[in-house]
Amino acid sequence: MKEAPTLLSLIEKANTLIEALPYIKNFSGKIFVIKYGGAAQKDPALKSAFAQDVVLLNFIGIHPVVVHGGGPRISEMMRKMGKEPRFINGHRVTDPETMEIAEMVLGGLINKEIVSLINSQGGKAIGLTGKDGFLIRAEKKAPSGGADLGLVGNVRQINCEILQNLQKEDFITVVSPIGVGPDGQSLNINADTVAQAVAAGLKAEKLILLTDVPGILEDGRTISTLGSEKADRMIREGVISGGMIPKTMACLEALRAGVAKTHILDGRIPHCLLLEIFTKEGVGTEITH
Repeated sequence: MKEAPTLLSLIEKANTLIEALPYIKNFSGKIFVIKYGGAAQKDPALKSAFAQDVVLLNFIGIHPVVVHGGGPRISEMMRKMGKEPRFINGHRVTDPETMEIAEMVLGGLINKEIVSLINSQGGKAIGLTGKDGFLIRAEKKAPSGGADLGLVGNVRQINCEILQNLQKEDFITVVSPIGVGPDGQSLNINADTVAQAVAAGLKAEKLILLTDVPGILEDGRTISTLGSEKADRMIREGVISGGMIPKTMACLEALRAGVAKTHILDGRIPHCLLLEIFTKEGVGTEITH
């Protein structure tokens, strides 16, 4: 037999809702661009929690746009097909065959899985790649260290009108990081870069990057709020290093382009989106102007 909730536990739930109220009022009608990846994209319980968070944001009047990665799944599929992944300076070398596999995994498997997850929680999601309606116009990335990366791209332009029209119809858009080059060729683009460009183009209220780390660390502790000047300095001094550099740079670029606030969250925490957005403490690092 289930134990009945105590009055104290019920009051605590009410207090949680009251704490969230000013944030709900402030963010209603605003756009949040969320980069979805890491453990949150692999663990079934975290996947379900993420979908619930996104649907809740939408129901209270926030417009979430989800941009997803999928590098490990691409590598896994390549190996299944007898092709060994190659990387140069962290970038996947993408020949035409690898590009076909990336399109199949990102646009066909992962994108549709996320759309289905959100819809199963009562949302109304629709999946797009950058090739749909020229959503992401791209150009081939310059050689890295003298080595040609193949069909790897940089974002030239985001067709924001598509996303805005879908938002008017209350769709939650899920975007695969595949761009289209001037010649119509598909280009593989880093998902953090796409998320930053989408947030900048839409003048989003927030850019939120889900990661597998607690946030930006200083002396072993997570920094709750970080100004952009200090973030720049921490990169120069090597305090922010490795894979956190491109994520931090994406946040700084988004701020320079007019995004109000950016966040790097620990996607391994269930409901990390709600905890960061609707509580004073948060569960990651907020980078501000």
